[in-house]
Amino acid sequence: AVVIFAGKRRTGMQIDMLFKIAGVGILVTVIAAVLTRTGREEMAMLTTVAGLVIVLLMVVDMIAGMLTQVKSIFQLY
Repeated sequence: AVVIFAGKRRTGMQIDMLFKIAGVGILVTVIAAVLTRTGREEMAMLTTVAGLVIVLLMVVDMIAGMLTQVKSIFQLY
């Protein structure tokens, strides 16, 4: 998926963000599995929730950047 903003092609940032999200998911999955095997289900759940919050913050930051770009393209405010 190639996105064009103001004449520039931007593919690297989206791929980079996708790899970051996948990395957080893999890391959280491994940590939660290890904690579950050792009998710490509560810590495993807390780790999963923390990973979800981290990914949501990354997505919110990405959406905020997109809205800023849309605002500058259409010269709003």
